Amino acid sequence: MSMIAIGGAIGAGLFVGSGSVIKAAGPAAIISYCLAGALVLCTMRMLGEMVVARPSAGSFADYARTAIGPWAGFTIGWLYWYYYVIIVAVEAVAGASILHAWIGLPLWVMAMGLMAVMTATNLLSVRSFGEFEFWFSSVKVAAIVAFLIVGGLYVFGAWPGSSFDFSNLTAHGGFAPHGFTSIFSAIVVVIFAFGGAEIVTIAAAESKEPERSVARATTGIIWRIILFYVGSIVLVVTIVPWDSAKVLASPYVAAWDIIGLPGAGTVMDIVILTAVLSVLNSSVYVSSRMLLALAAHGDAPAWSASTGKRNVPVRAILAGTVVGWVSVVLAYLSPDTVFSYLVNSSGAIAIFMYLMIGASQLRMRRRLQREAPERLTLRMWFHPYLTWVVMAGFAVVLVAMAVIHDQRTQLFTSLGSLAVVLIAYAVRRVKGPCPEPTAAVADQDTDARTQALRTP
Repeated sequence: MSMIAIGGAIGAGLFVGSGSVIKAAGPAAIISYCLAGALVLCTMRMLGEMVVARPSAGSFADYARTAIGPWAGFTIGWLYWYYYVIIVAVEAVAGASILHAWIGLPLWVMAMGLMAVMTATNLLSVRSFGEFEFWFSSVKVAAIVAFLIVGGLYVFGAWPGSSFDFSNLTAHGGFAPHGFTSIFSAIVVVIFAFGGAEIVTIAAAESKEPERSVARATTGIIWRIILFYVGSIVLVVTIVPWDSAKVLASPYVAAWDIIGLPGAGTVMDIVILTAVLSVLNSSVYVSSRMLLALAAHGDAPAWSASTGKRNVPVRAILAGTVVGWVSVVLAYLSPDTVFSYLVNSSGAIAIFMYLMIGASQLRMRRRLQREAPERLTLRMWFHPYLTWVVMAGFAVVLVAMAVIHDQRTQLFTSLGSLAVVLIAYAVRRVKGPCPEPTAAVADQDTDARTQALRTP
């Protein structure tokens, strides 16, 4: 469970995507990562409170349904499913691009191959998903720890040929070369890099001790993730001038090149491929579980709730990967129009989800305090004030997306996705209204589905 939390949050967004953040904010990107990390940490604490009190295979979608209403569960569930089936395609294409440098096969063939392998892994059993994610995460953690150790020795002058030198933090235009407003504009990008940590709360329903696992994963482990992000970014901007052309391509490879460790560039390519496969593996898993949760409430076709002999939701897994395969085809037939629109239209969904988690936690805390206070063994800090502050922070991120030209398209197309799902819910209501479950009904439903998924 701990490695799933780490694997969900640490992906290519750190190893490659951090280059664009550094270019936008300079060394002040350190502050961007600290602020974004604090928002995500608090959100995970909110989610952890709800998961420990009421483990659920649908996690925050079920909590939104119970706390806010059926429309909230329907909306966030389908948006999140859509978000991750698109990520399946994006990561498959990214992985194929890395493999293309080593293998001469067509990109689309390798992308399909990667998706087939990760689909097969998820179809075997939830245990196989967990095992793969454990080893993928182990590679990423080992790479970051090695970079923190070697990079630390280098900047403090304890590495052969190095000297104590932090001048890159203030040289080349100062600590915030584009002004301190760039710190906040960079947060928009950083928020998405942290996305994926919430996967552990969905996996909790299939673990033997969800309360203990989630309590540990949503607090201590997230602190480590932030340490990995912030610590490694501090070293990157200290070792490599922020305005170097190599930063945008691959900041960690650029840092290793300056340190002078032979073969480090090739090793980092392997690590980045591992990160891509990890996210691909997790995306197949989480999209299937969200579809399963939707089907349990009648918000998705009943056939998608079917499970195989190993209690694996086979049809839900295949439904997500089929959409992923179609998206991969579109990535090569129409990369700059259709596929680009699909990617942009899922860009702000994570922010919508975080806001919904905050609203759900506020309402569910009141309900639990009234009906089952003994379940509140893990609590959000400084409730309700910190929850409101975090929600305000994410609202500011959405406003920033509307103001920043490069982010505006993602926001508006994502709002379009939100509108489509809300219209779909209205149609769903006309065909058959979804009654709002009481707390007791929600508990029974959660317990039944959780027990079924945990059965080996």
